[in-house]
Amino acid sequence: MTGPPTPQDDQERQVNPADPSQLSRSELIAATVESHAALARSNERYQALFNAVDDGFCIIEFVAGADGTLSDYVHIEANSGYERHTGIAGIVGKKLSDVAPGDEAAWLELYGGVLTTGEPIRFEREFAAVGRHIEVSAARIEPPSLRQVSVLFRDVTARKRAETALRESEAVARENIERVQLALAAGAIVGTWLWDIATDCFTVDEAFARAFGLDPAIGRNGLSLEQIVATVHPDDKNELGAAIERAVRRGGSHAHQFRVARADGRYCWIEAAGRVHHAPDGTPTSFPGVLIDIEERRAVEAERDRTAAALRALNETLEQRVVERTAELMQAEEKLRQAQKMEAVGQLTGGLAHDFNNLLAGISGSLELMNARLSQGRLEDTERYMTAALGATRRAAALTHRLLAFSRRQTLDPKPTNVNALVNGMTDLIQRTVGPEIRVETVGASGLWPALVDSSQLENALLNLCINARDAMPHGGRITIETANKWLDQQAAEMHDVPEGQYLSLCVSDTGSGMSPEVIAKVFDPFFTTKPLGEGTGLGLSMIYGFAKQSGGQVRIYSEVGEGTTVCIYLPRHYGEVADPALPQARPAPGPTASGETVLVVDDEPTVRMLVTDVLEELGFATIEAHDGASGLEVLRSDTRIDLLITDVGLPGGMNGRQMADAARRQRPGLSILFITGYAENAVLGNGHLEPGMELLTKPFAVDTLANRVRQIIERQRNRPAPERGAAD
Repeated sequence: MTGPPTPQDDQERQVNPADPSQLSRSELIAATVESHAALARSNERYQALFNAVDDGFCIIEFVAGADGTLSDYVHIEANSGYERHTGIAGIVGKKLSDVAPGDEAAWLELYGGVLTTGEPIRFEREFAAVGRHIEVSAARIEPPSLRQVSVLFRDVTARKRAETALRESEAVARENIERVQLALAAGAIVGTWLWDIATDCFTVDEAFARAFGLDPAIGRNGLSLEQIVATVHPDDKNELGAAIERAVRRGGSHAHQFRVARADGRYCWIEAAGRVHHAPDGTPTSFPGVLIDIEERRAVEAERDRTAAALRALNETLEQRVVERTAELMQAEEKLRQAQKMEAVGQLTGGLAHDFNNLLAGISGSLELMNARLSQGRLEDTERYMTAALGATRRAAALTHRLLAFSRRQTLDPKPTNVNALVNGMTDLIQRTVGPEIRVETVGASGLWPALVDSSQLENALLNLCINARDAMPHGGRITIETANKWLDQQAAEMHDVPEGQYLSLCVSDTGSGMSPEVIAKVFDPFFTTKPLGEGTGLGLSMIYGFAKQSGGQVRIYSEVGEGTTVCIYLPRHYGEVADPALPQARPAPGPTASGETVLVVDDEPTVRMLVTDVLEELGFATIEAHDGASGLEVLRSDTRIDLLITDVGLPGGMNGRQMADAARRQRPGLSILFITGYAENAVLGNGHLEPGMELLTKPFAVDTLANRVRQIIERQRNRPAPERGAAD
């Protein structure tokens, strides 16, 4: 059995402090306490060192969002310098979104790049959240799995402001140097001055003193600011005082313009340019500079300002002047248009007078000779004179028909038409008309669209174009008749002066002499012709133009002198089927066919009423006459039996024939109506079609044409059911 250890035993036993198993309990406790104390002292030294760093320092740790991306970071550690350089207290634990809302993306991109690449960065940037500029160094803390970045930064706002102020001062200095250099080059330096700000003493050179009417000796001894300012124009003193105050406060280079009184009492513009100097503590000490004569420059600037003001006034009134000038041009254009209109009317009336005088001479001469022969009892020549009068009447009717076609007032009977079939049916007639020396060729487009057109008028137009082509080829040539489908877009439609859409074209080309642009510009004018006197009326192309326009289409001419001519008629496409042409019906032989029917004849021309009633009475009809719409309507509203109404359209008294017919139809729904008119007034056709039971006959008409038309209408009237008859209810 052994006893407790003796001191000698302790001295002999060797203990390893690094091995806790060799320590006794008391020794272990003592070692632990010492270790904690050492750690505390180390932390205190670290924290003291950490906070002793003047620059701001922080450690940020990136946090992942719901989608796993690093969308924010949190400040996990920061020194006291952080608050000094940013003004933000208690940053530890705050996220970027708490500190810089709205600016997160830029900071995340900068520090996120450091975390991702491991490459440290150094930059300067404005910290918008606190309104400061900071200089930053950032590096990744290893290992990358910590997702931490250390940031060391300092506030450089004062330096940035100083740099900005220096740049501005240098810019002003450069500007002042340029001014002085320009002034020296132009000999515009008035003098130099030095203002000792502390003593308020101005020292000026001799040139300065003379310029201001001062004693040079006084100037050398020094003047006060008040004495200097006393020479300044009263209107400029306040502004000059404020400018001096700004210059002293801000320091650096400065320049100001104002007016001063010279020795002769005249005020002139000068510029004071100088630089304020400061002591090391920032106290302004002196303000040296030069005076530059800018009178001439100000005069140039004043002239420039006057010119600019005049230009502004010019621009402000430009719109009004444009409106006034436009109005003047429109008035001039209207006068020119009126003059051209009167010239065209003169040409039209002259041509009409010439042609109708010839026709009237033939008619009146034939009638006079017939009258003379009848009074003498001689009948052998009356038939010859009657034939001549009737021929002149037919030529007058044809002339009127062409005029109506030109004015787009002719009576048309539009029907769905196969233009290829129409051309093929006329080819033989055209070939016989133009003669054997001219070859006629037709090129019909396959699948040609139909057109809603008056086929007889289109035949006349085609024949006229071929005759014109023949006359342009006196020595023979070739005529080509071609059809085609055309799609006219907006640009093409504007060029052709028609609505945008689908059209079919009928073109007649020749190899003749062609036309000049001056002739082309007039070819559609009535009575304009290039043929010798007596060989053409000048109404052919004008009639074709009017017919095409009335049919909703257009005519265009393409020609060059010596290269031939092409005339194209454009007609709108008809969306419908083309019916087979009906077989012609035989005309009933003239003779009395009436069976008690009564016809009301309304016309304001007595001669026409007489002719119509005579024809009807010869056919066995009872007739009633009226000279205007009101009297005709009065008859229609009575109990008198009326089987047919024959009325002119243009009636006097405020009621035309169509209005009277519409009023009569309301009381006599089944009444048959025959309009006789010189042209197709809008009052008759309305939307372009007559109502059922209404027909149209164009003046002048042959007597047998009137008789046959009336006979057909009455026959249809007899075959209708009784309630639809024209008798009054």
